[in-house]
Amino acid sequence: MAQKIQIAASILSADFANLGAEAKAILTAGADAIHFDVMDHHFVPNLSFGSIVCEALRHAGITAPIDVHLMVTDPEQYIAPFAKAGANRLTFHPITVQNVQKTCALIHDAGMEVGLAFNPDQSVAIEKNVWSELNLILIMSVFAGFGGQQFIPDSLNKINLTKNLIEENNPRVLLGVDGGIKIDNIHSVTQAGANFIVIGSGLFDANDYKTRIDQLRGIT
Repeated sequence: MAQKIQIAASILSADFANLGAEAKAILTAGADAIHFDVMDHHFVPNLSFGSIVCEALRHAGITAPIDVHLMVTDPEQYIAPFAKAGANRLTFHPITVQNVQKTCALIHDAGMEVGLAFNPDQSVAIEKNVWSELNLILIMSVFAGFGGQQFIPDSLNKINLTKNLIEENNPRVLLGVDGGIKIDNIHSVTQAGANFIVIGSGLFDANDYKTRIDQLRGIT
């Protein structure tokens, strides 16, 4: 049975002067989750925000899942702060750790789900003993580090290949895609096998969030 398409709103594209209201508005409009892009100015050249923003949204009454993408050189340092702040899932890049299975276990032990992220120039290589630890694989359809980039068309083949890997190894794993998703390409992305779609500017640049989400879902 096909899994429901989930839409995660990337707050990197939101109005930070009104972040609590923005998060509530996008969830009311139909988004399934809030997505965090955490950047450390080391693994990627940009610098964004950390667990204090997650905690602030929880204090503001946000109860929806908060999905955190760690674009950082030392993801294990972020596990305890984000668990305490109320995050539901941590996704990290496997090239940033020495032992992927150990990091996955630490995240699970902290009460959160686990995701692995892969940049466009990286193949999806996952050891057999790691598959059972995973809840999400996140295919980056742009290079991690900046919002507002254009979708890389070659990502579609990678999404399809990863979908096949998931079916072979752990069908419960969500297949996420992040980067440049818009009304004109979301259908191709979901047809390739993705069922967890991270959208930033493709949501927050709309005058009416509900209309935009309805349009995105209508095309999926």
